[in-house]
Amino acid sequence: MASPAFKRFLPRFCVAAAAGAMIGLSGCQSWLDSRYAGSLPPTSGFQPVKGLAQSVSIRRNPLGMPLIETTTFHDALFTLGYVHASDRLSQMVGMRLMAEGRLAEMAGPGVLEIDRFMRAVNLRKSADILYKNASPRLKEFFAVYARGVNAYLYRYRDNLPMDLAESGYRPGYWKPEDSALIFALLNFGLSVNLQEEIASLVIAQKVGADKLAWLTPIYPDEPLPVEEAEKLKGLQLGGQIPGLAALNDAAGQIAELNMLGVAASNNWAIAPQNTRNGRSILANDTHLPIAMPSVWNFVQIRSPKFQAAGVSIAGVPAVVAGYNGKLAWGMTMVMGDNQDLFLEKVRREGNRLLYQADGKWLPASERMETFFIKGERPVREVIFETRHGPLLNSVLGQRKHPLQPLEIKSGYGIALQTSQFENDQSLDAFFALSRAQSVEQAHEATRSIRAMGLNILYADAKNIAWQVTGRYPNRREGRGLLPSPGWDGRYDWDGFADPMLHPYDQNPAQGWLGTANQRTVQGGYGVQLSNSWYYPERAERIAELAGSGKHDWQSMIAMQYDQTSPFPAKLKAMFQDPGMAQPLKQAIDALPPAERPLAREGLDRLLAFDGRLSPTSADAAYYGAFLHESARQIFLDELGPETSPAWRALVQNADLSYSAQADHLLGRVDSPFWDDVNTAQKEDKPAILARSLAAATRFAESRLGADRKAWQWGKLHTYSWISESTQVAPFMTASQRAGINALKGYLDRGPYPAGGDHSTLNVAAYHWAQDFDTWLIPAMRIIVDFGQPEPMIGMNSTGQSGNPASPHYADGIDAWLKARYMKFPFQPQNLDAVYGTKRLMLTPQK
Repeated sequence: MASPAFKRFLPRFCVAAAAGAMIGLSGCQSWLDSRYAGSLPPTSGFQPVKGLAQSVSIRRNPLGMPLIETTTFHDALFTLGYVHASDRLSQMVGMRLMAEGRLAEMAGPGVLEIDRFMRAVNLRKSADILYKNASPRLKEFFAVYARGVNAYLYRYRDNLPMDLAESGYRPGYWKPEDSALIFALLNFGLSVNLQEEIASLVIAQKVGADKLAWLTPIYPDEPLPVEEAEKLKGLQLGGQIPGLAALNDAAGQIAELNMLGVAASNNWAIAPQNTRNGRSILANDTHLPIAMPSVWNFVQIRSPKFQAAGVSIAGVPAVVAGYNGKLAWGMTMVMGDNQDLFLEKVRREGNRLLYQADGKWLPASERMETFFIKGERPVREVIFETRHGPLLNSVLGQRKHPLQPLEIKSGYGIALQTSQFENDQSLDAFFALSRAQSVEQAHEATRSIRAMGLNILYADAKNIAWQVTGRYPNRREGRGLLPSPGWDGRYDWDGFADPMLHPYDQNPAQGWLGTANQRTVQGGYGVQLSNSWYYPERAERIAELAGSGKHDWQSMIAMQYDQTSPFPAKLKAMFQDPGMAQPLKQAIDALPPAERPLAREGLDRLLAFDGRLSPTSADAAYYGAFLHESARQIFLDELGPETSPAWRALVQNADLSYSAQADHLLGRVDSPFWDDVNTAQKEDKPAILARSLAAATRFAESRLGADRKAWQWGKLHTYSWISESTQVAPFMTASQRAGINALKGYLDRGPYPAGGDHSTLNVAAYHWAQDFDTWLIPAMRIIVDFGQPEPMIGMNSTGQSGNPASPHYADGIDAWLKARYMKFPFQPQNLDAVYGTKRLMLTPQK
């Protein structure tokens, strides 16, 4: 462990190093690399390790991705745990603390609200159920993996990575159940609609429930969810939901830490008749918040009973998406809505909290939780639960002191009902998928995955298939899009949909399959998968490209890096519609004289724009400015100011699913939000669009200069990779923040010019109407072309290691930016060309 004196010295040293012209940041970086060199495992030589049955070889490719070669499957699992810990120990510890609601033990009281939220959600209970229902064989796999993690933890207990060492936190040993906990955390992260439901209450407090449907569109061809919003009409929401603002903030903070509401991914599979070589192709790129390191890390395993290459998650002993020599598989989110919020009428009666259910007042059950907080005394608090689940706001709210327990009084509670506490064997099913040797075997495995709502595509050389997994509630009434009155049993769940009804397809006549979080089934389908579909443009682009011509691995790369959006063409059609073109011209003519040429210039640019959002495009820069300004012109007068929780909630919802911003641009001429409430006259859509066109030109000039030739989308829109330490810094003390900020150049990378946006296959989503900083990217990419001698190629979005002292901390970024995929060979004679002959040998220690 670093000494207290060193901890005080480190921030001062690096501030001086960053400011000093003679030393510079490079001097700080080399000094830190030297200081923490001991936290890096060797890449060659021999290391005796207790727990191995036979010797194991670990080789690494030029980006540090490991090849594990063993003579027993036991040793493969053990070594995977050892390698995960060596590459991503801090990430594993951080995710475990997040899932358990124990971040404050490492980071202090600033993250206590996050811990309170996570304790209420109770992922430990979910993980216990998952682990309890796993087969004895799988439990043994998890135990062997945990022993590998702990072998590394024991060896390097006094040489921890910088962030762990400087926090003073001593991570406990890994338990088999912890892997189920990480799985439960990732499952919870798919709960997109949870954030939307919380945000809807925030927005309803500002504009009322009668306008809420306009801000909660489903898809442009579907009617607004007016009946769903009527559930909230007549309720006195203003000020009656204690802790709502804190709950919304906590959910947002968890999302920023990459663990909630991640709404994206692409996968597609091309059938043999549509490929150049007559063999199937599968491609997958999963979209996650841009972070340092990526959630994913690549691994290849060669053992007598198991071979696979692909992406894994440190903490879980599995290849989550990849290729095993016979089968390729990849996944996206269904956008499944398998949780609901219920407003509960609550009141205090002595020391008890009561809630109303079907005309009766029932006592809420109580669960006591103890929070251990770095630098503070422990805090004990009660979490209340109704028949629907925990009251999320029973531990979140305004306190006189942040460490003071919250007393919830009369008003509304917000109960969370989820499907995560049901019995199943999803863990076994995921492992069975990675071992399947054909599409038929993969189908048998995926049918048993109930804990996660996924679009899983899988392919062998001759077949392609798609299976929806998950568990979807049958609601007696309502759609679950917005919170329901918990006191009225009409909105309760009535079991779950029969998994036999989950959508499935194999070898379709069109010759391809693809998903991109879009609506995959029409209304009235036998299973209500969701109402929170993502924007349809990525799926439309997949259909356009996958359905044209013959394909190979090169055309797959071109698709994964495609930056053309179908949305500008839809916008152009709206502008040129006979009902809009003339009124818009008149609205532009009615602008102040100085604004008219700016609006006309902007309209001309949008009508000429080809939809390609390359980082060097001037038209793409204006298009981005128009989206930014139009959202503000339409909604900011009702939902503002920019610091308003309601405005932040609208911006947040645009990240999660098809948004009011897009919906209003493409239609909704009768929306009440076209009127500017700050003016005496009543505006309409053409008037607001005319303002937006002029404002966008002004905005582009202010940010990019008057010279139109110098405008570039990548000057507005950028990538920055932010470390976990930097992400947590805002919740720390001023002195801790200063120390981390002094190390930003060491921990973080960027900015780099970015192309694309939320609607392009090469996703680079930003917060629409807030800023242009990319928050969501393809965190990994894999392509498996069965027509190639070595079918699989792939890449990560950051380095393999989460340790800043490692040469493989950030080297994957350049490869990701420049489409330099790595090969993952399965034929023995091709291994040396990729992995070399340098190896670390782990040997059994007696």
